[in-house]
Amino acid sequence: MSSLEASRDLVEQLVRSILTQQLGNGTAGNGQAGLAKPNVVANISARHCHLTQEDVNVLFGDGYQLTEMKRLYQATDFAANETVAVVGPRQRMIPGVRILGPCRQFSQVELSFTDSISLGIDIPVRLSGDVEGTPGCLLVGPKGSLVMPKGVIRAERHVHMGTNDAAYYGVKHLDRLNMRVDSPCPTTLEGLLVRVNPDWKLEVHIDTDEANCCDLVHATNVTLFRP
Repeated sequence: MSSLEASRDLVEQLVRSILTQQLGNGTAGNGQAGLAKPNVVANISARHCHLTQEDVNVLFGDGYQLTEMKRLYQATDFAANETVAVVGPRQRMIPGVRILGPCRQFSQVELSFTDSISLGIDIPVRLSGDVEGTPGCLLVGPKGSLVMPKGVIRAERHVHMGTNDAAYYGVKHLDRLNMRVDSPCPTTLEGLLVRVNPDWKLEVHIDTDEANCCDLVHATNVTLFRP
């Protein structure tokens, strides 16, 4: 082998080594080889509530069915035309809180930390559906009202993903990822809870306080990566 060929081989080995370190065995970030890089969609989860059909009946009338205003990014869910007022201690109220459908097996109100201060409710950060030991509130609809004994939470920042997305990032259900937001207020949000379902598209959900903190509306890029 000539010295020129040896030098070229050495350079190629060095280049491959650097690319492997920087691109994670041939793919961007810490993805897996052979899998296409997913498109990361980050959306702001504004205050909203999920209701059982029984609670819809109380608030809107017996047998009432929620009506669809628009489909959400996850096509299984929709924003309803219907809203309710959420009332906290000392009659503090937030009107026009959107209901998301379809109806669920539990009722839950998801607020931001700023909302909780406005209502005077000390709400914990929880995974959706984990409502044991959480505070309640009064819900008021056009046909009635009801007291929720529990179910008011600040939803934990999380990312929905399908099985191919999970394989790309090398994670499983209930693992954690971090998210870098490139914006006028560049920020890294840590500990996004991974939620995996074969029917889901890749989508990050953060609340309005978190979105304002990193100026998500004006972000030029968002990147998910393992801690």
